[in-house]
Amino acid sequence: MNSIHLTTFIQAPVDRVFDLSRNITVYKVTLQHTRHNFSSGSASSLIGLGDTLTFRAKHLGKTRIMTAKVINLKKPDSFVEEQVNGDLRRFRHEHHFMQAENGTIMIDMLDFEGPTDWFGKLLGKFYLKKYLQKFIQKRNEVIKQYAESEKWRAVLS
Repeated sequence: MNSIHLTTFIQAPVDRVFDLSRNITVYKVTLQHTRHNFSSGSASSLIGLGDTLTFRAKHLGKTRIMTAKVINLKKPDSFVEEQVNGDLRRFRHEHHFMQAENGTIMIDMLDFEGPTDWFGKLLGKFYLKKYLQKFIQKRNEVIKQYAESEKWRAVLS
C-alpha cells in the first residue's frame, strides 16, 4: 500500500477552507489544464456526505475511471472519500482541517493501491504516487489562491 501525507497552511478561516475543499468549481479549476473529466453526484455546489465524485483520465493509452464517495463528514474538521468503483485496488483520501492562530492547517492523507491489471501495476509502482501527490498539491494551491483572496466569494456565495 502507498500513502501520501501533505500539510498546507492557508491564511483564511477554517470554515472557508473546508468549504472550498468541497467545492465543485475548485475541483474543475484544478483540472482545467489537464485532459481529465470530472463529474459529481452532488445536488449542490458543495460535496456532502454520501455524494460521489467520478474522475476519468487517460493514462498511457488507457482510460482510467475512479468513483469515490464521501463516507464521513464532520464540518469543519474533516471529510473522507473512498473509492466505490474504479481501477484502483484501494483509494481513501482523508481531509483534515485545524484552525490555527492566523489561518488553517489543512492535512491530506491518502492511502491507495494501484490498478489490478499488469500494466496498471507498473503504472502504480512508477507513476501513480508522484501523479496523485502532484494533483493534490495543485488542488491545494487552488484552494489557497481562492481562500486568501476575494475569489472565494464567487464560489461560496
